Amino acid sequence: MTTGRDLSARDLSVFVTRLDGGVARMDLAVEGITCAACMIEIEGGLSTLPAVTRARVNLTNRRVVVEWKDGEVDPARLIDRLSELGYRAHPFDPAQAEAEEAREARWLLTCLAVAGFAAMNIMLLSVSVWSGNVSDITPETRDFFHWLSALIAIPAVAYAGQPFFRSAMRALLHGSLNMDVPITLGVLLAVGMSVVETMNHAEHAYFDSAVMLLFFLLTGRFLDINMRRRTRAVAGNLAALKAETAVKFITPAEISEVPVAAIRPGDLVLVRPGERIAVDGVVEEGRSEVDAALVTGESAHAEVEPGTPVYAGTVNISGTLRVRVAAAASGTLLDEVMRLLDHAVQARSHYVRLADRAARLYAPMVHLTALLTFAGWMLVGATWQTALVVAITVLIITCPCALALAVPTVQVVASGALFRRQVLLNAGDAIERFAAVDTVVFDKTGTLTAPEPAVANRDAIPPDVLELAGRLALGSRHPMAAALARAAGARQPLAGAREEPGQGVAATLDGVEIRLGRPSFCGAEAEAAALAEAEPDASLIAFARGEARCVFALRQMLRPDAAAVVAEIAARGYAIEMLTGDREAPAAQVAEALGFANWRAGLTPAEKIARIAELKAAGRTVMMVGDGLNDAPALAAADVSLSPVTAVHLAQAAADAVFLGDRLAPVAATLAICGNARQLMRQNLMLAVVYNAIAVPVAVAGMVTPLIAALAMSGSSLLVTVNALRAGVGADGPRPADDQPADAPPVNRQPAREQVAES
Repeated sequence: MTTGRDLSARDLSVFVTRLDGGVARMDLAVEGITCAACMIEIEGGLSTLPAVTRARVNLTNRRVVVEWKDGEVDPARLIDRLSELGYRAHPFDPAQAEAEEAREARWLLTCLAVAGFAAMNIMLLSVSVWSGNVSDITPETRDFFHWLSALIAIPAVAYAGQPFFRSAMRALLHGSLNMDVPITLGVLLAVGMSVVETMNHAEHAYFDSAVMLLFFLLTGRFLDINMRRRTRAVAGNLAALKAETAVKFITPAEISEVPVAAIRPGDLVLVRPGERIAVDGVVEEGRSEVDAALVTGESAHAEVEPGTPVYAGTVNISGTLRVRVAAAASGTLLDEVMRLLDHAVQARSHYVRLADRAARLYAPMVHLTALLTFAGWMLVGATWQTALVVAITVLIITCPCALALAVPTVQVVASGALFRRQVLLNAGDAIERFAAVDTVVFDKTGTLTAPEPAVANRDAIPPDVLELAGRLALGSRHPMAAALARAAGARQPLAGAREEPGQGVAATLDGVEIRLGRPSFCGAEAEAAALAEAEPDASLIAFARGEARCVFALRQMLRPDAAAVVAEIAARGYAIEMLTGDREAPAAQVAEALGFANWRAGLTPAEKIARIAELKAAGRTVMMVGDGLNDAPALAAADVSLSPVTAVHLAQAAADAVFLGDRLAPVAATLAICGNARQLMRQNLMLAVVYNAIAVPVAVAGMVTPLIAALAMSGSSLLVTVNALRAGVGADGPRPADDQPADAPPVNRQPAREQVAES
């Protein structure tokens, strides 16, 4: 392993990322991070360096993100500082980190097997001793069984206890405590006490307690590391989508396969059928279908043509494409998705910070409680052996494992569940704030409606006419023509199409002239006037083929599942509103279609903010669902915000969370998962508190043996871990909080047009 002292600033410079504002960042992999105390120690230790502005530990992948004022700290000094704290560090490499964690998982499994083998055999001997004490077992036989137990336990503890012993020793050598210290003390004291008792021919020994404690602790740690690996595998699957090389045009006639790192914005790359696209860019030549599930969330392939953006990680299905590069080695959509996912996993919510502080204070309190227990029993006249056994029991039963695992495990599982539903968190406390929501405010344009216009009267258009119009539309540069071409699924433009600026596009097919454009250009004024009455908010494009005429009405359509999602959210008891800057007529149409009784149209950004402030002043907790760009002020005014963003705008999103795709289902999923996660965080904290409130007095009173203490402590840790796994379910989700203020404004059930008049 390479240590910090082996690396120079020149060696580390390639791992440093320069951010805006003169800030540098480096990601480090750190060995030996086991608990919240380690996280706090590392963050605090790095923050003592004057120029360090931020240090954040991710327990999931044992990764430390450090940011500092560029040029004021030698990057090697960061690794040296971690070495001073007792942690070996090196630049973070996902593949290397996964390999190291796989080795650790195998080692933990080996330790678990050794502890399990020893525990089973020692328990057989212990049961014989316990039953023998009742039936007057001879002292010689009892001593023999105790020595057999010692022969099994001592080497087993020496090997299987290494994960805890090493961590505790490292902490003590650097003058700190972590939760492995009381575990180590409890195990070693139990074994040492048992050896002394065996040498003195005592009736009781506690080898079984020490080995069983290790067995259950290792079981919990093995389950924890595998749970985190499964959650992190989501990000790993994303990383696997990144292509390592791309085919670049060196000259217009010469191509060469080069590493993605060598490609720059503005370069032209070739993407053959079946290849994974390595860059973000715009199709310059060629037509194809692309598997863009990463971007759209849909399994159906998306059609691409010149002018269509494509993204790294997607797969070119059928045709050959030439793509002009916008981003390659960094700054791609895939990079941004991975950044948001990583941010969600390592972010600290209020409950996480609370559990971290409690776990940090808990270790010294455990030691103090055990010491006072020993002293108290000695003062009341107990033998030192009895007092020590009770103190060992206190150490074992009060290990802060459950408290340390209570909240972080829930957050990790919930973040993974949200990602699987196309939701990416952008704020550390977003889960808690989403869970507190009782009022959901929707924007209309681009939120309840799809961002791309569609043909509203498609059912009235013959399929062959739509196909022909779409092919003709490919010959125009007008955005409405492009929308019509996409709606028609057109891929092959008509030969000889000619565009007349400001009028439309025309071509000749089988000796017949066909036209697409303004109604006056196509001689379809009468048809357009009739359609305008039925579709007052639509943009009209006329089509003529010989004497035949038809008119397409293009407007933004509702998202496919908008009605179902809005109804589901309302059925759960949330108050719902729609605030839009659009005109009254289209707003009324959407409100009626989706069942909004409370809505307002024609609002300025300031009026949207005023309405949200009114709701908040009445005690509501408001979630704003709106476009992350043009609704930024309203998003900021709400208690929490969620944005449906296109891939182009992902990095610009101002919301607390964003979701990709064409559907609104992630909105309902976010409320359900976050509400469920908050309940589980509270449950786990309550379980940890109640467990300790009961266990500590019982242990101090000497009412349990070290073996029972080991079972109880391990059981509590396993319980909170298993409970945390439920954070990935959240199908129905909780209802809004019942403690809404009495004076909160009710959802207004007046007719929609009266609502507009009020606003």
